[in-house]
Amino acid sequence: MECSIPEVAECDLSIPIPRGGPIYVPNMVGPSTRVSHFQTSLLSELQNLEAELSADFSHLDISVDDLKIFTEDQLMDMALKEVFKGRENDENPPLLDQPNARCGEKKSKRKRSGTNNSGLDNDCIEKVEQVVRIKQKQEEDKAAVKLHSFNPDFKINEAAHKSTKTERMRTLRSTSSSRKVNSVKEHIPVQYPEVILSVEVYHNVRKGSKIQELLVLGGQMLTALRDKIFCSTDQVMHKAGQHDPSGYFLIEDVFCPDLRDPSAIDLARPILDWLQNSKEEAQKKWEYIITGELQKKQKAIMGEQSASQLPHFRSIEMQKLRFCDLSFRLGAGYLYCHQGNCTHTLVIRDMRLIHPDDVHNRALYPIITFQLKLRFQKCTVCKIFRATKITVDDKWTPENPCYFCDECFSLLHQAEDGTALYTDFVEYDYNHD
Repeated sequence: MECSIPEVAECDLSIPIPRGGPIYVPNMVGPSTRVSHFQTSLLSELQNLEAELSADFSHLDISVDDLKIFTEDQLMDMALKEVFKGRENDENPPLLDQPNARCGEKKSKRKRSGTNNSGLDNDCIEKVEQVVRIKQKQEEDKAAVKLHSFNPDFKINEAAHKSTKTERMRTLRSTSSSRKVNSVKEHIPVQYPEVILSVEVYHNVRKGSKIQELLVLGGQMLTALRDKIFCSTDQVMHKAGQHDPSGYFLIEDVFCPDLRDPSAIDLARPILDWLQNSKEEAQKKWEYIITGELQKKQKAIMGEQSASQLPHFRSIEMQKLRFCDLSFRLGAGYLYCHQGNCTHTLVIRDMRLIHPDDVHNRALYPIITFQLKLRFQKCTVCKIFRATKITVDDKWTPENPCYFCDECFSLLHQAEDGTALYTDFVEYDYNHD
């Protein structure tokens, strides 16, 4: 079986990724969970929320008159109606004493007729000023706030869609790779509801340096993730003719060896045999592990927990497992081992339902959302070729330590016959990784 060697992966510009993400809290690990449990609980919460939103609120007396925007003509009509309405009430008081009322009306008829016009003008002026104030307030509110309406069926307009396209991630390419991402022509729709996991892969030497971040579906096989992980060790071993297709994940208490290649071996089998034959020693090592610095920080925040016994480790082939079949903890560090002893830390950082802005083509997953850009140290002398050697305490170099390519190193440190010109320095092979 011919094994495929992953090259330096690239972020595909044609794949939109929803913005946002989890809040990263260092040294904090979530409780053990499963994709199915998360999916069930989240869908239940969504159903409860929909039920609350669709409840009958007809019994509530809610007026929206204060939210209505009136035009100038409407405000003027309202003001005039109030003025004339108030005027009619003043001209038609309640008749408690009919004879006296008629007598008083006759005596004051001329007086009221003289002041009728002036009172009406004052009322109109007052109402008009009130209308002007209301109009000014409306203009200020519209200038300060962009009014919009809430619509559950709201669709993103074309301008917003274009802005989303322009905010796509930039590709982080390696300077040593000219490989292009092959477009997948087939379209396999993602069935809703589907859960997306955000997985981080860390460097094999610099353990705190993240080299990749990927989005995988909860229903995908673990082999899909392994095929997307890039490590330069695979390239080196392949060029040396010693590539080993074997590898495994260790997630919680499950070893997941990759045995798809007929030449692959189960790297987890010796560990399981040792756990079976050396239970006391394994228990002591496990107790030492659970009393580490990370657990001390968690106990300070979450409280004391009972000591855990050595888990019952088991092995299931990677090609037979999906992510939804595993129990895991968000934020916990898991193990990826390949090429014999090259180990990486895996962290499942986030778990969420698929979003409308996510890619809905199953054939494109796992999707690489971050790829560390490899940087190579150039030769200090020529500043053209990559450095292959490094010297320390070299008296004829401008820098300490100093980087050399093979050509420059031989020109400055070796004679024509290959003998060393001087040896009072320390020489190392420079590892690009």
